[in-house]
This record gives sequence, C-alpha cells and structure tokens, in this order.
Amino acid sequence: MKTFASLAVAASLAAQAVAHYTFPSLIVGGTTTPAWVNVRQTDNFNTQAPVTDVTSAAFRCYDMTTNPVTQTIAVPAGSTLGIACDQTIYHPGVVNVYMAKAPSGNVSSFNGDGAVWFKVYQISAVTNGGKSISFPAEGVPSVSFTVPKNLPTGQYLVRMEAIALHVASSFGGAQFYLSCGQVSITNGGSGTPGPLVSIPGVYTGYEPGILININYPIPANYTQPGPAVWTG
Repeated sequence: MKTFASLAVAASLAAQAVAHYTFPSLIVGGTTTPAWVNVRQTDNFNTQAPVTDVTSAAFRCYDMTTNPVTQTIAVPAGSTLGIACDQTIYHPGVVNVYMAKAPSGNVSSFNGDGAVWFKVYQISAVTNGGKSISFPAEGVPSVSFTVPKNLPTGQYLVRMEAIALHVASSFGGAQFYLSCGQVSITNGGSGTPGPLVSIPGVYTGYEPGILININYPIPANYTQPGPAVWTG
C-alpha cells in the first residue's frame, strides 16, 4: 500500500510538472536560440511554478533570485520574432507580449522600472455570446509576431506573458508564466510606442480577463487585460 501511495503521489507531482512551462528561448531568423542564452533565466527554471501575485517584483521578469547573465541578440525592425516554450502552452488562457527600451542603451543593466512597457502582441480568447469559449494560444509550442517596423533602433527587453485561466475564478487563481528576452532592434523607425505602463502595476488582479470563471457560466465575451497593442 505504501508503495502504491508513493507511486500515486509521484505520478501526481509529475502531472503537475508537465502542466507547467517556461519560455527559455527566442526564435530569430527562424532559428531557436539555446535555452537561457538570450532569455533571462527565470526563478522557476527548475520548478516551472507560475507567478500568481501581479503586484510582486517577480511579476516583471521573474528573475529575482537567478541574477541571470544574458546575451543580447540583434533583431531587425519589421522582422518576425518568436518566443519558444520548453514544451507547449498547456493551459487554456491568453498571451500578452510587452517590450521596454533600455534608456541607457544597455539592456543588460536595465531592470524595467517605471512606466516603460508597451504591448506589441496579444492572443486573446474567442467567444460566441456565451455558447462557447476557446483559447487559440492553448497547446502552441511558441508565439511569433512581427516587430513593428517603426520601432526605434535600440536595446529592449521583450516580455512574454502567458496567462493560464483554468483556475482563475477566485482572486489570485490566474497563473502567469513569464520570461524576458534581450534584443537589439536594428534598422528601426521613428515611432513612439505606447500607451506605456509599469510592470508590476499594469494589473490589479481584479480585471475581468484575469478574475474569471471560464467554465460556468461560459463567458459571453472576453476582455483582454492590459493596454492596447502598439502596432507602429
């Protein structure tokens, strides 16, 4: 019995681990970079545990304890930039991608303080007036988007945010899977990204797209959390 119980516990823990994920790589020029080379190694690189407190300092890049040393990779404005999962985005939920320009020109020493973040991409939910809700980001191995052509040249943090909503019906139930890559945007334009937000600070945790029961009753619509996407 003890052996059976031990196996059951181990299986349960293994299932939970499989259900969690990290985003350790970028995809540049169609090539996936090695894990934690161009992405700051997150505190959950072993546990894969999510962040649930949107007011915590960990909510920005989730790198409070790893003190990562990260390389910056060149990405042309107007090109496709991808962010790769270590497996797939297992849970139903949505995605936001934010960027923030390093004011000093050196992103390695930039921690993203203040109202410096703007959204460049999102994957929302698809609803049908309460008949159904689906999540296009669920099950994908990576997320790719076009870097705005008018994004000014410079070094940036690019922050992946996958929000798992399977147990989001109570406050603090939404699970945030995060990482920050370091990119140097080349051949940029003269756009003015915005609106600018602070992270943490962009959410309270009570937003209708974060505090939500996706199972019953089925939501008639879905409101993506965060600011509007800046397309340039």
